[in-house]
Amino acid sequence: MTAWSDRSPISAVMLNPALMAAVLANAAQGHEKETGQPMPWVLGFVAAPMVLHQPTRNALPASTRTHLGAWIGKNPVLRAGFPARAQTLAEPVKEGTRFGLAHHALTLEPDGCLRATYRRPRGFKTPEELDQMLRKANLVGRWLAKSDSPATVFAVLGVTP
Repeated sequence: MTAWSDRSPISAVMLNPALMAAVLANAAQGHEKETGQPMPWVLGFVAAPMVLHQPTRNALPASTRTHLGAWIGKNPVLRAGFPARAQTLAEPVKEGTRFGLAHHALTLEPDGCLRATYRRPRGFKTPEELDQMLRKANLVGRWLAKSDSPATVFAVLGVTP
């Protein structure tokens, strides 16, 4: 883990553990809404790079009806850069998971799945870009839930757990 004093200001802001925990919690909420089951924790390593990378976030489908493989076929440039983005975000995702667990935004189930344990307060207005990230995280959670397994998701995206 990189010390806070050694991080660039932009990295410290955009990859802070609270933001990561919020993205993971929203993805877990979406996954659970779709399946009734908590999200396998490894999917957080896929959800975060999809949501935090603005070009990828903007290219995400509007609904979960689009198959992941079809979306990849239409976005080869995003798929080509995905493994590097996922690897770069691995440590921040771990930090965000620990932060979410410590602050009760996430729980880790005995089977290794993440469950969101927070809800945004009614009337709480988030900044537009943050709101878009959180909404897309929820969509990504529901979307990834439609895949056969996390291994399938990782293979389609060209990453390894």
